[in-house]
Amino acid sequence: MSISYKDLGLANTKELFKKAMAGKYAIPAYNFNNMEQLQAIVQACVETKSPVILQVSSGARKYANKTLLRYMAQGAVKYAEELGYKIPIVLHLDHGDTFELCKDCIDNGFSSVMIDGSHHPYDENVALTKQVVEYAHKHGVTVEGELGVLAGIEDDVVAEESTYTHPEEVEDFVNKTGVDSLAISIGTSHGANKFKPEQCTKNAEGILVPPPLRFDILEEIEKRLPGFPIVLHGSSSVPQDQVQIINNNGGALKDAIGIPEDQLRKAAQSAVCKINIDSDGRLAVTAAIRKVMAEKPAEFDPRKYLGPARDSLKELYKHKNINVLGSAENA
Repeated sequence: MSISYKDLGLANTKELFKKAMAGKYAIPAYNFNNMEQLQAIVQACVETKSPVILQVSSGARKYANKTLLRYMAQGAVKYAEELGYKIPIVLHLDHGDTFELCKDCIDNGFSSVMIDGSHHPYDENVALTKQVVEYAHKHGVTVEGELGVLAGIEDDVVAEESTYTHPEEVEDFVNKTGVDSLAISIGTSHGANKFKPEQCTKNAEGILVPPPLRFDILEEIEKRLPGFPIVLHGSSSVPQDQVQIINNNGGALKDAIGIPEDQLRKAAQSAVCKINIDSDGRLAVTAAIRKVMAEKPAEFDPRKYLGPARDSLKELYKHKNINVLGSAENA
């Protein structure tokens, strides 16, 4: 028996993306695996009055259990109302790699799915994406496709090198597949170690700055697909204060370099209307937990270290909504 996302009180991305492009902001897509992360996302987005995409990878789905996830998403809708503001909430599959996985998510209440066929030859990517789109659209579910490959590691997604999106392919891909949005590769990457130090330059403060995003590719894609929703994956900024807290309290994060927030703000004012952020959240949670463990080594109540982790995560996401994505006050 299939469950419709509408019965869970969820939204899909169609109208949200139209509003985001018109308002020149991007909707946050925050990954979550557990209750504390979900609480932080909902609290941050209600307090900033921001729409939100709750993002679940295949690995997160296995970790949390698909039935629990469905009810957690429904609970998030009710929780937002309880906090005093009904924000639009999307439940999205991140990096689905097979038709069967996407179908199962659609049948279990997801309102949006990504089919990532970017690791296949072009024609296979087109065929797989089209198959998912045809099934999803029968159920009112929106679909994100991908052209180009992002380097790095995120759960089950692993790639050694990036391949930039070829603008000359985008029109053909969108026309043949019918996708609702397109993830592109313009220099972002997965994980906390997005760039090697030798790829970066030092600014006046001595901070390593990575190479700029390929806005020229983005602009060319916008010309070829006017008004079409574009998505950026691998867009964590890797806050160095969080990295430092982790390393000062027993961690060993080396060469953790992310995407500068001013570049993400610039992207959010274009056709990019969904920006994915995962690693920054992981860093905030890990930093808070390590700090409590180091300062209170006798602590064994999970609430005493997961609570501060949740609070730190909420503040991070509020900052992203207000200062980076521009989604605050746009629910």
